[in-house]
Amino acid sequence: MAGIIEKYRSVNCNHKKNQDFDLYEDRLREECGVFGVFGSKDAAALTALGLHALQHRGQEACGIVCFDGKRFNLERHLGLVGDGLNEQSVIGRLKGNLAVGHVRYSTIGETAMRNVQPLFADFKSGGFAVAHNGNITNAITLREKLVRFGAICQSTSDTEIILHLIARSQRKLIVERFIEGLHQLEGAYALVCLTNGMLIGARDPIGIRPLVIGRLGKAYILASETCALDIVGATFLREVDNGEVVVITSEKLESHRPFPRCPARPCIFEYTYFARPDSVVGGKSVYQVRKNMGRRLAIEAPCKVDLVVPIPDSGIPAALGFSEQCKIPFELGIIRNHYVGRTFIEPEQHIRQLGVRLKHSANTHIIRGRQIVLIDDSIVRGTTSKKIVSLMRDAGATQVHMRIACPSIKYGDYYGIDTPKRTELLAATRSTEEMREFINADSLAFLSVDGLYGAMGYEKRNKECPQLTDHCFTGDYPTKLTDIFAKNLPEQLSFLSEV
Repeated sequence: MAGIIEKYRSVNCNHKKNQDFDLYEDRLREECGVFGVFGSKDAAALTALGLHALQHRGQEACGIVCFDGKRFNLERHLGLVGDGLNEQSVIGRLKGNLAVGHVRYSTIGETAMRNVQPLFADFKSGGFAVAHNGNITNAITLREKLVRFGAICQSTSDTEIILHLIARSQRKLIVERFIEGLHQLEGAYALVCLTNGMLIGARDPIGIRPLVIGRLGKAYILASETCALDIVGATFLREVDNGEVVVITSEKLESHRPFPRCPARPCIFEYTYFARPDSVVGGKSVYQVRKNMGRRLAIEAPCKVDLVVPIPDSGIPAALGFSEQCKIPFELGIIRNHYVGRTFIEPEQHIRQLGVRLKHSANTHIIRGRQIVLIDDSIVRGTTSKKIVSLMRDAGATQVHMRIACPSIKYGDYYGIDTPKRTELLAATRSTEEMREFINADSLAFLSVDGLYGAMGYEKRNKECPQLTDHCFTGDYPTKLTDIFAKNLPEQLSFLSEV
């Protein structure tokens, strides 16, 4: 979880330098995944496996904290789980039957060790580790207040605010102090926390970010997605409810409801974009929802072509649904190379253009001489779509249409998704026809908001159906955005670079 403080820091910074020719830079990014284990002698190994399953939620850093009955053991690394947490020597150092883990994708701000989670602090009651998915939208306001009263902050992550709020609480029990801290937060959070005798999970009052509970023998598991339960062989029990705090000890699992009951508003992007296709979110198969989106898209915006071609990997389920609905053959016209890191940088434009093809290659034998429709799950800045349309034309496609299995993204996110400024969102500044011209497609269409809700089993977006957090499409933000209009960062923030 990168933190809203970093997001503000980055407003005037340049985006990734190689964005112009790295197709995967023009994507929405989830900021992290969390995982926790209570009651297994293999807690560290299980957590590392769980983080592998959640790697799609964050690729810039990872970490695990364990408790062995006497002391806390911490490993945090920049990079992928497989690079930092796979060695037997690392797992061997992480002793104990309690563990929490985290994978992180930062926003445009810094990626530094001081922001890698889980974050850890020593309180009077003992050690406390926290892993956070989401964004606290009043973090700057809270931080200014805390610093004014003497707090010393060690990171630029909003997650650290949670530790300070717990530390300053005058409540007796750690759970009470934790809950008192939650009452001061705005925005989105799914938290997995570890003390010297308990595992704590919590979701914000409207449940924007996901968190599930599983069981493996006598051990309890908390995780961002069900796919992480599957990889360790755990049985899914239930989701942590919106506004719920679960406390797991050696005796039992307790449920606390510190907030007034209200309808859940989970993030719609979990279904359309972020969750792994084999996960179940809110009782719904993510894979099936995405196929249904493709079906609805084919009904709303049919296209007379020879082939349906997905943009891998996220466009594949929707493309299958589109193909089945309109009875047009599905073909893998674009091949993605999964083994390429960041595209190299070269000074010559023609060399940079070749760099695009390291990650995506046209299946020329399939494409040449055909009319095709490309299926993707979103258009953000439009640079990715423009390059892929060009790739298809270069491969000999006679017509290149594009269909997006999601409504157009017109508004930014402040709840844990890295989105560009609104002025950089293509749909916020151009009509659909202007977008079509920009990406040079023969036609362009998006799934409607009602169609998206229909794909999830609701008639349409109205007062009778459950409301999801869909502000990127509708501008309907479900919580206060206290810090969003802050123009200046606190002077206390040094933003020291780390190497």
